[in-house]
Amino acid sequence: MNIQVNTLLLGATVLVLTACGGQKDEQQQGPPPPTPVSAVKVMKGSAVYYDEFPATITALVEVDVLPQVAGNITGIFFQDGQPVRRGQKLYTIDPQQYRAGYDQAVANLNVQKANLNRAQKDADRYNTLAQQDAIARQVVDNASATLEAAKMQVAAAEASIRAVGTNLKYTTIYAPLDGTIGISQVRIGSAVAPGSAPLNTISSDNPIAADVQVDEAQIPRFLALQNQKNGVRDSVLTLVLPDGSVYPYPGTVRIVDRAVDPQTGTLRVRVAFPNPKKQLKVGINANIRVKNNTGQPQLLIPYQAVTEQMSEYFVYVVGDSSKVTQKKLVLGARINDKVIVKSGLKEGELIVTEGTQKVREGAKVNVN
Repeated sequence: MNIQVNTLLLGATVLVLTACGGQKDEQQQGPPPPTPVSAVKVMKGSAVYYDEFPATITALVEVDVLPQVAGNITGIFFQDGQPVRRGQKLYTIDPQQYRAGYDQAVANLNVQKANLNRAQKDADRYNTLAQQDAIARQVVDNASATLEAAKMQVAAAEASIRAVGTNLKYTTIYAPLDGTIGISQVRIGSAVAPGSAPLNTISSDNPIAADVQVDEAQIPRFLALQNQKNGVRDSVLTLVLPDGSVYPYPGTVRIVDRAVDPQTGTLRVRVAFPNPKKQLKVGINANIRVKNNTGQPQLLIPYQAVTEQMSEYFVYVVGDSSKVTQKKLVLGARINDKVIVKSGLKEGELIVTEGTQKVREGAKVNVN
């Protein structure tokens, strides 16, 4: 009996000691330590940023050089790819047949003038005789009709001279504008005719343009840029070249197209740039940066503080007792390493920038 009592007392003692030991271990472990993080205060700043649009360099004016008469090329008077001036001689087409036709037309005009002179004299003489009743009236009428026909023949001969003279003039082709001429598509001796392929193309190169396709929502923005004065537009529109460098001259909106493309929902806008060094060439693919300045300070936070979940954006805000709370944001444009916050935060709030992957809602943090 005594043995059983002692055994029970020993077991109870072990249980009590075990329970006490467990409570002591729990007291020693305690709550987890605060998570070390970095944080910054939400501040307002200048919200100046740029939107980029793909662009293609194009000429403000581009003209195909076309033959107006048929014949063989007898002269080329420029160097391919070089600047040309308006009125500069570019090509000649063999003029021999046109000069011969012109000479013939001149000779025919002289003949018709001689016939007119004779008809005029006959009509004057017959009219004088008619006043004396010395000639039949029919003869007078015939003389007057012959005179009118001679006048018409002279007019027709003069028109023929103008037509043949125009063709002769077209045997020499001149530059229609100042610009840069391309590589000639014909050589001396090539046969050309009206309606054939262009002999060459001349494009204006200073100023030059960049065409962009903008979404219809951007139309008011570009119309406003078009209507601004030159002094206000400085550096609002800049061009980024294919090598990443920024073109040194700012652009101006020259043309906003008349209609939106119904298939793409975009509108073509043409931006003009000075090109004094001929650095920009037609066909270059570049990007146009459009300066965007709201005019009001905006809430700006480091972009690294933002976490994305299911296409929504959040930050951790450090609150009372150093506990974090996750807040949903509506973001605006990204500006370098920062982003505009449209809603979800207030100025002066403390947000976690580093260590976001280690914290959870309600967790305690230690801000470094």
